[in-house]
Amino acid sequence: QLQVVESGGGLVQPGGSLRLSCAASGFTLDHYAVGWFRQAPGKEREGVSCISTSKTSTNYADSVKVRFTISRDNAKNIVYLQMNSLKPEDTGLYFCAAGLWAPDSCLIRNLEGNEYDYWGKGTQVTVSS
Repeated sequence: QLQVVESGGGLVQPGGSLRLSCAASGFTLDHYAVGWFRQAPGKEREGVSCISTSKTSTNYADSVKVRFTISRDNAKNIVYLQMNSLKPEDTGLYFCAAGLWAPDSCLIRNLEGNEYDYWGKGTQVTVSS
């Protein structure tokens, strides 16, 4: 079965850090652009960040710029989301998604989530004291 699986979520205090991982099963993730999305209770899904297959193109939501960093290790078939200086408003279910498109890029519009082929089930991030 072709799928992506997230891990690394948890409970952290405000100001803390977490690193989320997105791994692929059944296919090679290095051929796909990858995006991270989140959804808080009662709110719509929000695009957080994305990265192109070649790593040369990344984008971030304004709310996470400077604090979050997306990266990928194509040899390990994993994409990471390093989250620093976490705030309570970062709480939510975090999803990763993989999409195949050309040219290789990750644009702001890719944070809308319309072009992705595979979605994970999410990992919960809770920021609370």
